[in-house]
Amino acid sequence: YRAANLPYYLNDKEVQQLLDTVDRSTIVGKRGYALLLLLSRLGLRACEVTSLTLDDVDWRNGEIIVQGKGFAKKRLPLSREVGSAIASYLKIRRKDSGRALFLITGPPYHGVSSGVITCVVKTALIRAGLKPYKSGSHLLRHTAATQMLRRGASLREVGMILGHLSDDHTAIYAKV
Repeated sequence: YRAANLPYYLNDKEVQQLLDTVDRSTIVGKRGYALLLLLSRLGLRACEVTSLTLDDVDWRNGEIIVQGKGFAKKRLPLSREVGSAIASYLKIRRKDSGRALFLITGPPYHGVSSGVITCVVKTALIRAGLKPYKSGSHLLRHTAATQMLRRGASLREVGMILGHLSDDHTAIYAKV
């Protein structure tokens, strides 16, 4: 039953529309933009984003270290676009608030929760005037996987980026 339907995703135009709605002149906007890029470009799960720390960004090698399911760590390439968005946020982020990469915007300052990430995605979708079948952060994970396949990546490569332990979990994207 899990693989009975097509995966839900946004097309390239809709992703751009989503990103264009973010006001990047504020700390909330800079954080939201970086979060949306991590979700839509790298296909991270909300829980993977919430567990990111300052130490997980390897600027020298252009990688981000992600704690996946089952304590598996994966190193993913950090594109210039995503790295710039994170750096822009970090320049104005509170410096004295622990090691979490993304913080809530009010005291007591601590790392964002999955609920905050879901709220960022849903707010951006509303602003963009998009009404997809599903509207959580997983929509952007499916979007990233679909875009990778359409650009020529193999199912195995997509599965490695997404952190799937089995090709069976990635097989849903074969229908795209």
